[in-house]
Amino acid sequence: MPERFDAIIVGAGQAGPPLAGRLTAAGQTVAVIERKLVGGTCVNYGCIPTKTLVASAHAAHLARRGGDFGIGTGDVSVDMAAVKARKDKISGGDREGLESWLAGMEGATLIRGHARFEDPHTLRVDDRLLEADRIFLNVGGRAVVPDMPGLADIDYLTNVGILDLDVVPDHLVIIGGSYIALEFAQMYRRFGAQVTVVEKGPRLTGREDEDVSAAIKDILEAEGITVVVGADAISFAKRENGIAVTPREGAEPIVGSHVLIAVGRTPNTDDLGLDAAGVETDSRGYVVVDDQLRTSVPHIWAMGDCNGKGAFTHTSYNDFEIVAANLLDDDPRRVSDRITTYALYIDPPLGRAGMTADEVRKSGRKALVGTRPMTRVGRAVEKGETQGFMKVVVDAETKEILGASILGVGGDEVVHLILDVMTAKLPYTAISRTMHIHPTVSELVPTLLQDLTPLS
Repeated sequence: MPERFDAIIVGAGQAGPPLAGRLTAAGQTVAVIERKLVGGTCVNYGCIPTKTLVASAHAAHLARRGGDFGIGTGDVSVDMAAVKARKDKISGGDREGLESWLAGMEGATLIRGHARFEDPHTLRVDDRLLEADRIFLNVGGRAVVPDMPGLADIDYLTNVGILDLDVVPDHLVIIGGSYIALEFAQMYRRFGAQVTVVEKGPRLTGREDEDVSAAIKDILEAEGITVVVGADAISFAKRENGIAVTPREGAEPIVGSHVLIAVGRTPNTDDLGLDAAGVETDSRGYVVVDDQLRTSVPHIWAMGDCNGKGAFTHTSYNDFEIVAANLLDDDPRRVSDRITTYALYIDPPLGRAGMTADEVRKSGRKALVGTRPMTRVGRAVEKGETQGFMKVVVDAETKEILGASILGVGGDEVVHLILDVMTAKLPYTAISRTMHIHPTVSELVPTLLQDLTPLS
């Protein structure tokens, strides 16, 4: 006989455990199934460990720049084993905290193993059958490993394997020119590796505006990172002295000691037995959901990376909030209510909210734009970090802010003041007439918004 629960949550990422907390607090019994590590990508392979490494890389970079501030530091060395140990301790502590929370959660049962549907209400985990009225999928995603010539013949890293390195590579060749790729590129350059980024497209961060992409490329190249774009026929071959990466036909091979594949993510939906439950997926494997995250089967929901509605910790946690609000609070929250927002954690970071200028142009609406280089920001000048710029796009008729790109020191924090005003649907004058504190990065946003010009 199947074990009976009120709800089953498959996956203990960023949405699953807090939903278990809300459901059990409401008196329900919940089974949380996790085949690997509690905490999902963020805690184990994503935000927490990578941003911990970014912090170590920043410390090394700042130490080397000590002379710029009149500080003598002497030779700077990187102990990669110690850097990894610090990362492991912080990441492991977060995971252990989540595990303890689940273990002490009255009404919750944490079950280890891989879940597959037997029918719309029943899941099998090894030799156990579990049954529930409601089922929630929070199964996450993994790195895409493309079919490239020679790739199967070499040892390569993904975002998971690279976290196990306890030595600095001599030459790290990164395939991919987007967010994960660029964070690792700058990080390992600062640790002391030679780094080459190989991107098949015509520019880095292809979803950003061209001026943002160009500025990001300048930032990375200024630190000694080699960027190769237009790599439309990438192939790999073993060499005695490393791994040869040929970016395009007839090109000179790039020989690296390590190769990182960072070309995208794919959802973990291919081995769940979704067909047995009647759960629909799209052509890329993402679970199809409605505006309140229900799947094609009314008693099954999908949250987090597997639903294609966002591949971030904050979108996953917001998914939990939407599901919990609808189920438990009689609060009809929707995915379409939220504004797209994310960050690229190179240094300085890119903070993004809403539409890009390119997207606004394509929409055909009349718009205004304001820009300011970070060289005009007192805080940036004082810190010796004047790379980047701010850009905000405004609807010319409604005066509402359509989007922002804040590339510069504090950009990942500054963007939130714009995001909050966008969410409140206030006009841009809600910021442009507000007095901000000097000297901060945020204080330049009102000035920027007082000098808007038509978006060409």
